[in-house]
Amino acid sequence: MIEPLRADWLAAFATAERQRAEGRAEEARRTVAAFHDRLCATRILDPACGTGNFLYVALELMKRLEGEVLEALAALGGQEALSGLEGHTVDPHQFLGLEVNPRAAAIAELVLWIGHLQWHLRTRGGMPNDPVLQAFRNIVVKDAVLQAETVLARDASGRPVTRPGPDGTRTETYDYRNPRRPDWPAAEFIVGNPPFIGGKDLRARLGDGYAGALWAANPAMNESADFVMHWWDRAAELLTRRGTVLRRFGFVTTNSISQVFQRRVVQRHLSAKTPVSIVMAVPDHPWTKLARDAAAVRIAMTVCQAGKAVGALREVASETGLDTDAPVIVLDERDGTINADLTVGVDLAGCVAMQANDGLCSRGMSLHGAGFIVTPAEAAHLGLGRRAGLERHIRPYRNGRDLTARPREAMVIDLFGLTADEVRLRYPEVYQHLLSTVKHVREREAARSGGKDAEAYAKLWWTFGKPRQELRPALAGLPRYIATVETTKHRVFQFLDACIIPDNMLVAVGSDDAFHLGALSSHIHAPGPCVRVAGSASATILGTQRPAASTLSPSLRPTTGRSSASARSPTSSTPIASACWPSTRT
Repeated sequence: MIEPLRADWLAAFATAERQRAEGRAEEARRTVAAFHDRLCATRILDPACGTGNFLYVALELMKRLEGEVLEALAALGGQEALSGLEGHTVDPHQFLGLEVNPRAAAIAELVLWIGHLQWHLRTRGGMPNDPVLQAFRNIVVKDAVLQAETVLARDASGRPVTRPGPDGTRTETYDYRNPRRPDWPAAEFIVGNPPFIGGKDLRARLGDGYAGALWAANPAMNESADFVMHWWDRAAELLTRRGTVLRRFGFVTTNSISQVFQRRVVQRHLSAKTPVSIVMAVPDHPWTKLARDAAAVRIAMTVCQAGKAVGALREVASETGLDTDAPVIVLDERDGTINADLTVGVDLAGCVAMQANDGLCSRGMSLHGAGFIVTPAEAAHLGLGRRAGLERHIRPYRNGRDLTARPREAMVIDLFGLTADEVRLRYPEVYQHLLSTVKHVREREAARSGGKDAEAYAKLWWTFGKPRQELRPALAGLPRYIATVETTKHRVFQFLDACIIPDNMLVAVGSDDAFHLGALSSHIHAPGPCVRVAGSASATILGTQRPAASTLSPSLRPTTGRSSASARSPTSSTPIASACWPSTRT
């Protein structure tokens, strides 16, 4: 905000200086006065203003700039030049806010007036003319990303429907009718620190009704995007709207903005027919003062303007004193085109797919049912070691924490390729177990949500929700395969035995070749993802290694190049048969 305003002021001041040097003092005075008029008409919007901290800082910065302008105006025309400016000043009416919490909104309005009056007392030594406070109604109690007619949800008997809150207490739920995007007040700049809620937590934190209405009102948003990205997307849309007055927007977001689901939102606007550009970004920065028992919160900052422009990427070089009131953070700055993953240089996140890698990389299994996970003792009770062939269907299971810490020794029931009748006849104990722990849960979820996916999961209740039939041919016949945690601070690849089933938060690569493991882990690939997998606009094999968390996005295309049922050991010429990943019907 202040950077373009100061650039405007320097241009106006240079013009005024030239006019004065040419003997056109009155024109110089009018040039400075015209800039002051524009400054007093400049509006700043925080669409998630809370108690007004960002707006207060914006007010302070604009008042400082106004002080410089008034000094220049006085130098050009003496105190006479300032006559008539009483009441014509930067004041709270220019600082607009949207806030869903009425109490916070009231505090924000008060904070702005306190800041304005404090500045007036410091610089002019007295109170402004009456009225001291005015009802500008510049802070509006309003949801910035969803507008709908809300109706209390009731069950068939007419009683209010409730859901458990984070503290265990039950709260009433609402139906959201005619969901749509709300209008935002016109402003030259948008700033803010929208709520930090992960995409996977939206339903749990905000309720099914709100989450569904939010996605319906914002159809261009992917449902896995963090809550904060709805503000980012809306601001980017306003920035490129025909006739807009908006010049820039800047948000503090979670540092996951560079990860795949958030990156899709950013990339859509960077590569649009009418694009935006990121002109400043800090991809990973400490947020709050850290107490001994507090989580180390990391954030990102992005500033955008319309059109194609070069930006400044500022990365943390060192940070000390984070647990004090005066932390020292040193930033390195690089100029260039800032990509959607908040890097400068080659846009690795936009690399073209390699057909040779088609189908070799995928996320692991998405169970959609805790009943599939069993302990070794439970597996033995279900017939493992007694029922012929069951060892192909109850196998070791690994998730991200198993790979980065100590494995849980969990096992998982994988019945892909079998019908329900085949399971009942061959493995009756397993059938009964899943009947009681998975089937009824999925049926309730399908009845509650009515979604197509939920209905499909309920229909095939004895198999994983996402059994990754496209991955299985790539792993068939291998004695081992490469895996990495999808979202992790440090990108590490490792081999897993072929009998281990990967979780949804692992990315599996269908290769047993140690050379491929070395290539994936090599230094040349550390800056970011650079090998793409055919079939997905955001699919990668190679990951990142940054201070912030990094994310891999796999290809979900079926493999086409590997179909053999055996593979050769990397240390032997003898084929190794694999019963872990049989080639079964899909």
